[in-house]
Amino acid sequence: MMNSFFNFIDLHNGEEKREKVLENVISNISFRGSNLWILACAIIIASVGLNVNSTAVIIGAMLISPLMGPIVGAGFALGTYNFPLLKKSMKNLLIATVVSLTVSAFYFYISPFKDVQSELLARTSPNIYDVLIAFFGGLVGIIAITRVEKGNPIPGVAIATALMPPLCTAGFGLATSNYSYFFGAFYLYIINCFFICIATFFVVKYLKYPSVIIDSVYEKRIRYGISALILVMIVPSFYLAYNLFNEKKFIKTAELFIQKEFDNKGYTIVYKKLNYNSSPKSIDLAFLNKKFNPQEIASYNKILVDNGLSDTKFIVRQSSEDVKSEILNEINKNIVNVSAKDIAISKLRQELDGYKISDSTLLYEIKAIYPSVHNISYGKIEEYPKTDSARLSFVLMYSGKMANKEQFKNWLEIRLHEKDVKLIENPKE
Repeated sequence: MMNSFFNFIDLHNGEEKREKVLENVISNISFRGSNLWILACAIIIASVGLNVNSTAVIIGAMLISPLMGPIVGAGFALGTYNFPLLKKSMKNLLIATVVSLTVSAFYFYISPFKDVQSELLARTSPNIYDVLIAFFGGLVGIIAITRVEKGNPIPGVAIATALMPPLCTAGFGLATSNYSYFFGAFYLYIINCFFICIATFFVVKYLKYPSVIIDSVYEKRIRYGISALILVMIVPSFYLAYNLFNEKKFIKTAELFIQKEFDNKGYTIVYKKLNYNSSPKSIDLAFLNKKFNPQEIASYNKILVDNGLSDTKFIVRQSSEDVKSEILNEINKNIVNVSAKDIAISKLRQELDGYKISDSTLLYEIKAIYPSVHNISYGKIEEYPKTDSARLSFVLMYSGKMANKEQFKNWLEIRLHEKDVKLIENPKE
């Protein structure tokens, strides 16, 4: 029973020839010519995606990025103690990293839009969850590479491990001299590279790929080195994850406090800002009508401790100028968001209008001129006439006998101002 279970999960089932796997790994390491151009283009695409806050564009850049090659090569080289291959992989990874940082920094330097969007901000504070994503993504990647049937995990690994966005965010940090962004994003990039590499190392060891150099001293050194690096990488990420947990906890507790003390009492809040990173932390509010005297504000600051919000200051904006400026800022932010949604809706409406046939009398005219035709249905469909581009064509399906089909077709083309109308007779009739 146990033997059948282990056979069921054995990674040796469906394994590709090892010479072919090695050849495939080596071929994807080098960054020369086309690979370098593809990388530069992918960096530009990812930078634009971060700039305009488009998740779809960022995913597209991750799919075409060739960055995984030298990272997997380094892990493969470590697993087989192939130091010339490790040297080559690290050299090419360094080239790719420098090129990526240079291209992204140049793009953000010349870009007129330097606002920090949510997609960009998400890459500045890595934590333990990023470690898990990189490690298990790397496992999937190397397992897929060692299979005869590659399947579709590779594109998913490229998206999940997300090597491109952190590099572009680091480039943004360089271009705007925001070094906290640079170090945070570059740390995330190093985490992704390192744990993809380590996952590759473990799978290569598990599959027992032959070592180039069999030396117990080298093997021990590599193991100790990897263990030390894992600790160096994981410890800061645990701290950042703990910090993120505390921030989420603070926001949740603060929201409950606001709901209990103000929302439930009917006070209308026109401005709210919860600042976890200030010292002390702060809850900044402005109300539509309610005014607080200094004694009331002091009492609320005391209540904060009872509600689990120690080291937190309660601030009320009561100056009309302060309230006005904050409300205007919030309105401007909402206008930007609404404008983006309006543009997207407008584009969708334009696309739908291309398919729409707003002619209520057409069906009655057809029945009056061609009474033998019935069960009529019509609309526009996309055609691909031996090219990658599509065109819309009017198609009409009908039942019944028609004496002169060509005359009917010509009439429809003139009536609808369409160049090529397709007539399809219902085969069931």
